[in-house]
Amino acid sequence: MNALRALWRWLRAVSGDDAYERYLVHHALAHPDRPPLDRRAYFRRCQDEVWSRLRRCC
Repeated sequence: MNALRALWRWLRAVSGDDAYERYLVHHALAHPDRPPLDRRAYFRRCQDEVWSRLRRCC
């Protein structure tokens, strides 16, 4: 069972599915005086960041 859990954690990390959880840990350590973004706002910020880098029309 432990091997299955380890595989699941690895798969989530590789796919980026655990990004919000990693953000919460980072935010708690680096910015304890400010509240973290909620899940929806975090993913919106990530999407805005990805799409702002595109510099082509097609």
